[in-house]
Amino acid sequence: MPGQKPKTARAIAVDVLRQFDPKRNYASPILNTLLARTQEKRRATDLVFGCVRNRPAIDTVIAKFADCPAQRIPARLINIIRVAVYELIYSPATPEYSIVNEAVENAKAVGGRKQTGFVNAVLRQINRHITNRNILLKEADAGKTLPQAPETGCEFDSSFLPEPTTSQSDYLSAAFSLPQWLITDWLGKFGPEQTRQICFASNRSPSIYLRPNSLKTTTQQLVEKLRQGDVDVETTTDKTMIKIKAARAVTELVGFEEGLFVVQDVTASQAVRILAPQTGWKILDLCAAPGVKTTQLAETAADSAIIIATDIDSERLRKVKENTARLGINSVKIVTYEDIEMQAAKIGPFDAVLLDVPCSNTGVLAKRIEARYRVNPNTIGKLAKIQSELLATSATLVKPQGKICYSTCSIQSCENSELVKDFLLRYRSFELESEKLILPSAEDFDYDGGYIAIITRHH
Repeated sequence: MPGQKPKTARAIAVDVLRQFDPKRNYASPILNTLLARTQEKRRATDLVFGCVRNRPAIDTVIAKFADCPAQRIPARLINIIRVAVYELIYSPATPEYSIVNEAVENAKAVGGRKQTGFVNAVLRQINRHITNRNILLKEADAGKTLPQAPETGCEFDSSFLPEPTTSQSDYLSAAFSLPQWLITDWLGKFGPEQTRQICFASNRSPSIYLRPNSLKTTTQQLVEKLRQGDVDVETTTDKTMIKIKAARAVTELVGFEEGLFVVQDVTASQAVRILAPQTGWKILDLCAAPGVKTTQLAETAADSAIIIATDIDSERLRKVKENTARLGINSVKIVTYEDIEMQAAKIGPFDAVLLDVPCSNTGVLAKRIEARYRVNPNTIGKLAKIQSELLATSATLVKPQGKICYSTCSIQSCENSELVKDFLLRYRSFELESEKLILPSAEDFDYDGGYIAIITRHH
């Protein structure tokens, strides 16, 4: 609003969290409506997402060290406390006094002297129990320490986490605010060390990667252009993607308007690379919205394939149109889901079907921040049924020697290898050409998890 004093990142974060319910709505749309009121957009975003990702752990700390369960704290105060506790634990470079002081100021704005005193007392009590805000995990007592990053954590003066040696799944679930059944599943499939890495990757603040639009530029040209525009970047080892090192609004980056790039995760970019679409191919993208992989299909095939893009969500299908227009792509035809059979009959059968199915998002928990509160074995079972049906539909649309590229952003085998194996048993004219499971990583070039299978029809 004109004339309104800008709000601090913490105040915005509290406002967002007050309106947010992890099981019912999404934090991003609430945040986007409020970001205009602050000059600290990136920080507000980090605080909101950090609090959502780590909420169970934060609430455990409040209950244990302030002796006050979160559900007993008045609604208008709990999120002020959560934001402050999040920073005390996960932002060790931020001074304690500034965290506590601003929380007290924010409490003053919504409550009287009694409420302000309560917030102050809770935070000072918690802070008194912290012995080291940035301890090396290898030197820390696991039962007393919440991990922040693969090497460091925040240590308290007494144990409050389950003992890792007694129950690894209880410990990891509490330390990383992830559902216990999911951790148990990962431990069974991937073992303790890899599961721990998945936990760190699921709680990381994800980097932004750009995929250069090869129809208009090269990686090197785009890197130079971004650097001239004062954007700090580095390229991935294979030189196909560009990592933005300092946070910036993507739509304001040099080259965005000209369609020189698309934002895409490194793992998400693998499906089309493995499929390797060729010029002249007829390709169907069956779950196309928002069009990131659709445009990659077009770019890889030099805008000389025939690509039909559809999606059951007509609202999101508009995004495909926006993306193809911005990138200057001409080979994509957008078709409503209702008309796809008619179009397929006219154009098909296809050389390739890209099937990027709706999934549980267990490989992208760092980005799909609400998923950890919503995913359960029952929802995964329902999703696997939909995935299976979509795969069966794809089988009717691909020609002999044609390929289905099946991809998910899940790391659950019931949505991935088991589902593909089941499909191959039922559809004997298809065989598995290749499959790849990528587990998420919090390393320097961080990335999400996902699965890609290339299934070929041999007759």
